[in-house]
Amino acid sequence: MFTENANRIFNRAIEEYHRWDDVDHAIENPYEAGTLDHLLYHKNWIDTVQWHLEDIIRNPEIDPAEALKIKRRIDKSNQDRTDMVEYVDSYLLDKYKEVKPAADARLNTETPAWAIDRLSILALKIYHMARETERTDVDDAHRAACRKKLDVLLTQQVDLSRAIEELIEDIEAGRKYMKTYKQMKMYNDPALNPVLYGQKK
Repeated sequence: MFTENANRIFNRAIEEYHRWDDVDHAIENPYEAGTLDHLLYHKNWIDTVQWHLEDIIRNPEIDPAEALKIKRRIDKSNQDRTDMVEYVDSYLLDKYKEVKPAADARLNTETPAWAIDRLSILALKIYHMARETERTDVDDAHRAACRKKLDVLLTQQVDLSRAIEELIEDIEAGRKYMKTYKQMKMYNDPALNPVLYGQKK
């Protein structure tokens, strides 16, 4: 199944990141370039690094100058994340380009890759919530509360995986069709962000 493979790749990326637990550690993608597996691993690695950057920037004692550097790094990571989603959608568009949609085919509210993006983030939530259930420096109540949250996340993973599988099946059968839009983020574009294009040279 597509999502079974995706979840396995996401878990591998998360586990391999945590061997170093270092936001500056270079990615070592084990999958062949140009494959969907390579894209999925790269996508989750970006998400994992950003997860930890978001943790770091919330340190109440962080130096403001360092916080600004991290905030800009997070902005770049968000753009990279969006780019990876679009790469995955482009891969799937090409894969299903010969499928002729039925006359009554419907458009989904999101593309497969944006649903996969949520699945990648969910894998991170599950990993970190599971670590919370194993902590020895907290009381039983904390661990019990986290176990309940973990159960919900695991159920959500099953449900989201099923929904993605059904979406892909519908696309393959022509019951639904893919249509993608570039995100056209404005805040990074000097021609579209008024703070940037309003700056004096």
